[in-house]
Amino acid sequence: MSKHTIPSSDEAWDDRTLGADENFIKVAEKEMADAIDEAAGTQLISIRLQKGLIEDFKLIASLNGGIGYQTLMKQILQRFVDSEKKQSWNNYVAEEIRRRKITKHEPKPTQKERSRKAA
Repeated sequence: MSKHTIPSSDEAWDDRTLGADENFIKVAEKEMADAIDEAAGTQLISIRLQKGLIEDFKLIASLNGGIGYQTLMKQILQRFVDSEKKQSWNNYVAEEIRRRKITKHEPKPTQKERSRKAA
């Protein structure tokens, strides 16, 4: 009996040729799941969203190369956080520049300099 092998590819995972056979499904033990989360730097959370919003994410994900909607959600959240951090940093820098200009003590112009400017 010859074995039929399916080449591993993104398409094989996406079209469920790979990874969807119930004969090969097993719930990971807690220690293994924790180790995977630790290695990936991830944490399981629970969130309730409107059904329409989830459907919209699924639609957008399918239109963007068929990525998973949860993957799309993570990408969108990361983009938002990166943008907010950048904006906060820019605001901080602008405020520091403004503050330093106000508090910077420049020497007052002499009478001679004031006379030149008036002329």
